[in-house]
Amino acid sequence: MPECPEMENNLEYCSCSYESCPRKGNCCACIQYHNNKGEIPGCLFDEEAEKTYNRSRKYFLQTQN
Repeated sequence: MPECPEMENNLEYCSCSYESCPRKGNCCACIQYHNNKGEIPGCLFDEEAEKTYNRSRKYFLQTQN
């Protein structure tokens, strides 16, 4: 996976709680990974929903008011 030149800046704002993720801070890789799996990246969920690690599109829509 290519290094991200903005990794340090991204990590400051990354809300993903999955600490061992190899894509943490590499937004481009994260978005591509989850999109390829039909999922939504954790950073788009609110804090409580993100902690479930359920990244499905269906769950994302359920969390929206």
